[in-house]
Amino acid sequence: MPGQPHTDPVVPRARVANLANVLTGVRMALVPVFLVALFVGDGHEIFWRVMAFTVFTVAVITDRFDGALARSYGMVTEFGTLADPIADKALIGSALVGLSMLGDLPWWVTAVILAREIGVTVLRFAVLRHGVIPASRGGKLKTLVQGVAIGLFVLPLHAWPSPWLTTAWVIMWAAIVLTVLTGVDYVVSAIRDSRGRPAGH
Repeated sequence: MPGQPHTDPVVPRARVANLANVLTGVRMALVPVFLVALFVGDGHEIFWRVMAFTVFTVAVITDRFDGALARSYGMVTEFGTLADPIADKALIGSALVGLSMLGDLPWWVTAVILAREIGVTVLRFAVLRHGVIPASRGGKLKTLVQGVAIGLFVLPLHAWPSPWLTTAWVIMWAAIVLTVLTGVDYVVSAIRDSRGRPAGH
């Protein structure tokens, strides 16, 4: 109405202590639990490798749910935006390094995947103030295939018939290809987005 000051509607901010962020925190907390189970004994005890796989699977499942919850129910927070990718990389990185230390996965595989993940995470934070580049379908597929491949290598494949190891390597190669291709796509998208912004932004 004329003569009355204009006020913008108050939009409630998402609380940091919401379910999506709790799931992210749980995933982070499961990383040391996973590592303990992975390295119990000589690192190749069947029971503990299955336990490590179980913990890894639960952690991966939380990753599938926290992002969906945050977007669907307005739970997106600055904390979640920063903590979610860190939790993801901590889980994937610890699994890859652990498997390579145990001799179950070549170090070059770990190096390729971690280089991509760390590089994209740094790039994501660099462009965060200009807006978040949404995950592509290829990126989501990469995450799924990567999780399945690493999960299979966490299992005690050395004690199982050879077809299991062959299957694990087929999926791991698919994960490596998707990791590289989506990494290149993310860099290209970030460059294109930065060039498309108006001057001064």
